[in-house]
Amino acid sequence: MTTDRSPTKPPARRGPSSSRRRSTPLTIAMLAVLAYFLLPLFWLLIASTKSTQDLFNSFGLWFSDAPQLLANVKETFTQDDGVFVQWLLNTLLYAVVSALGAALLAAAAGYGFAKFRFRGDRAAFNLVLGAVMVPTTALAIPTYLLFAEAGLVNTPWAIILPSLVNPFGLYLMRVYAQDAVPDSILEAARIDGAGEARIFFTIALRLLAPGLVTVLLFTLVATWNNYFLPLIMLNDPDLYPITVGLSSWAAQAQNGGAGASSDMLALVVTGSLISILPLVAAFLLLQRYWQSGLAAGGVKQ
Repeated sequence: MTTDRSPTKPPARRGPSSSRRRSTPLTIAMLAVLAYFLLPLFWLLIASTKSTQDLFNSFGLWFSDAPQLLANVKETFTQDDGVFVQWLLNTLLYAVVSALGAALLAAAAGYGFAKFRFRGDRAAFNLVLGAVMVPTTALAIPTYLLFAEAGLVNTPWAIILPSLVNPFGLYLMRVYAQDAVPDSILEAARIDGAGEARIFFTIALRLLAPGLVTVLLFTLVATWNNYFLPLIMLNDPDLYPITVGLSSWAAQAQNGGAGASSDMLALVVTGSLISILPLVAAFLLLQRYWQSGLAAGGVKQ
């Protein structure tokens, strides 16, 4: 008597998606973090549609009975002979020039630390790492005294030059350049007779583009949101960036100074909403470069 034994099938393997476990507490925590970041933006959007009176008399997270977003935007751009436009252009100038300069300097220095060996290179890089720990506000007063001696106070250079120094950006570029620029390509270029400057600007800089964009975005946001340095460096309202300009409007709204209108506080809120739109656009346009720049250098191949 023979028994027909059919071969047993091995247990089916679960795909990567089926092996994932969902954690309810973790999901709740992530939703709480998401609300923490998005609720202020939602409030700012809602508040920009209200008058100053409605800001205090209506529910903060919903529209009032008489939304007036377009009226607030129009009055923001026309208040004080259109000085808000000047503040916006000043901020754009400070942020773009500082971001481009800081990214280029960080790329050059990071590339140098990653691909060249010289006496004291480790000590110099450790000094850069130590500079990352120094808060920028601690350097504001010494920077002011230095610029006052040089006659650069109350000029755009007083905002741009300090923003060009970015120790954290240099550290990021050094880590990124270590793996993003192969030594074989550099040696081949040197054999072909290319100089070091030509190698950096024509070969290395293209390979460093994702990291360069990352540093550019970080510096752009830091300079755009900078408040304390322009506050102590600038005296002329025509040179104010958005942060200091809106602060002066808020002071007028509280103290009822000259030129203050009844809706000044609503203009401050609307101006704050307008001021973040360029940053949102910059992140959306450069998102793919920014993400790849952050991930690069984190895993050794």
